[in-house]
Amino acid sequence: MNQHTIEILKSGAPRPCPASDADAIVGGRVELQLLTTLKCNLKCTYCSLGVGDVLGSQTQVAYDIDHLAAFVDKHLKEKEVYVTFYGGEPLLNTNMMQEVMQRFPLFRYQLQTNGTLLDNLPDWVLHKLSNILVSIDGGEETTDGYRGRGIWRQVIKNVGHVRDRVGGTITARVTWGRPDTTFEELDDLAESFDYLYWQFVADEHYFDDSVAKRQAVLVQLIDKFFRRTDKLYPLIPLMGMVRNKLFPSRAKELYAGLTQCRVSTHIINVMPDGKIFPCPDMMYVPEMQQGDVIGNWLRRSPLQPHPDMPCEDCEAFSWCRRNCMKNLYLGYVKNDLRYRNNVVEPICELIRFMGREIDRHDPAAWFAQASLPVRQQVTGAEVYEYCEIMP
Repeated sequence: MNQHTIEILKSGAPRPCPASDADAIVGGRVELQLLTTLKCNLKCTYCSLGVGDVLGSQTQVAYDIDHLAAFVDKHLKEKEVYVTFYGGEPLLNTNMMQEVMQRFPLFRYQLQTNGTLLDNLPDWVLHKLSNILVSIDGGEETTDGYRGRGIWRQVIKNVGHVRDRVGGTITARVTWGRPDTTFEELDDLAESFDYLYWQFVADEHYFDDSVAKRQAVLVQLIDKFFRRTDKLYPLIPLMGMVRNKLFPSRAKELYAGLTQCRVSTHIINVMPDGKIFPCPDMMYVPEMQQGDVIGNWLRRSPLQPHPDMPCEDCEAFSWCRRNCMKNLYLGYVKNDLRYRNNVVEPICELIRFMGREIDRHDPAAWFAQASLPVRQQVTGAEVYEYCEIMP
């Protein structure tokens, strides 16, 4: 995201802190994403926090565990809570992680990390993690190109070191930014990790033939996904799209029919200073603040479906359900034509393309022949709750 985008997002006036909204969280679950620090030990070239003055601006957590407990008791009581530790690099503040895990033993826990410090975690923390999202961008050349020389080898080594001690799953979390990323790179991650998730980079990387190059790789990935019925090819975006096409109610039940990326319903991102925002990519937009841990208030997410968003008329709407509200808000509500043309529309076209390719393989017939374990994972994998199921 460039400075042009930041200026458009910051153009709105800050909203006053309202009284708490009893309906701030939709449904019985909440994803409490805790940013342990905004400091990071890497400088990834596409980092969504590496814009403006966000990355590195808050290195210490300003609230204490009692502030968090009071907030949970007031706003999240009787909710099923799953915590994601996020950053910056969250493992630069493992003390905070451990304190939270000890104070709230009934919560579920996920970690999103660049993987370079994974080998420093104690066994009891690894045992309690339902999922680890490891940021990795493909093969060695691609990952090191974004993250620095030697990072890919370090991450793969660390994942191998902790794998047998993790209580849940380990997911390769790819930001698909490089148009020349190959099928072989992504396929290797899918075979090496429990799951592979990718997100099409939300930056201006869609010029010339870059969309066509991604489509060619998507064809290969989707072909392989449908090639077997006895074993799942664990690509979360494909799993989720097939699920939503075959069982449309699943695309609505956890999100109240609103936004599949959860920012309108039940994810709250707590900055180290205690301020709360619905989307981790919009924490530099004052008008998006929806709460504060120290002030102990929470309101409904301001990032809601808007009439200017064209989603309902899109062929993908029934199974996509507005996959990225930040993109839609910026491209259509804020009317950033440059961002809309260079980022939002190419990503939406890629998602529509994926839907057409899936339909070409007759997903209903494939599902009917699939083994019971495959069917169970497609319809109800727990990992759906820990990351967006759309790219």
